[in-house]
Amino acid sequence: MLRVMQDYKETFKEVLQAILPICIVILLLQVFLLGASVTEVLEFIFGAAMVVVGIALFLIGVKIGLLPMGEAIGAEMPKSGSLLIIVAVAFFFGFLTTVAEPDVRVLTMMIDSVSGGGIAQTPTILVIAVGVGFFVATAILRIIYRVPIMYLLAAGYGGVILLSFITPPEFLPIAFDAGGVTTGPITVPFILALGVGVTSVLGGRSALSDGFGLIGLASIGPILGVMLMGVVTAL
Repeated sequence: MLRVMQDYKETFKEVLQAILPICIVILLLQVFLLGASVTEVLEFIFGAAMVVVGIALFLIGVKIGLLPMGEAIGAEMPKSGSLLIIVAVAFFFGFLTTVAEPDVRVLTMMIDSVSGGGIAQTPTILVIAVGVGFFVATAILRIIYRVPIMYLLAAGYGGVILLSFITPPEFLPIAFDAGGVTTGPITVPFILALGVGVTSVLGGRSALSDGFGLIGLASIGPILGVMLMGVVTAL
């Protein structure tokens, strides 16, 4: 119990150290540049405190729930002996964690708003999620078959470069932002834990060289997906 409480304190301390400097800068700008009222300053302080508490509780939840669960699922996948099950489970969790990712929802909501509904939120989320799921499954297969990650990265970004010549200009910046927002607080811990779990039960694998790189591969999927969506939309 004492150990758990110590972990909680350390997490809150880390979050406070990360957020406090930017909160101080914003507070100074509000007071001296914007001339904010006392009520507005108090509202900001209250909101900042809620952010600290919320992020700390989320990170504690990740440590307690997401990471152990991801490692356990990753460790059990190879034991099934079925390549189809391994690929399906990897795709499934890559897809679901992306759909649940807050960063993805914020991006697609803003795209929907700015485009006046021309690039709708739900289809964009699904395209991004399918892209992540596909490349997470590919990354797990890379671990199993020991494919050098440089080959997959070269092929993935080679496809990005080629598609950039035929993708409508308005979809290009969206595609690269889509690749960035998938590396959020839900997707990253679970997918990394999944990879570490897979390597832990495969003989002769290194958790450092084989268990990592999944996020780098997974972020290619949304870029290619949104680019292809732009090409299809332009037809």
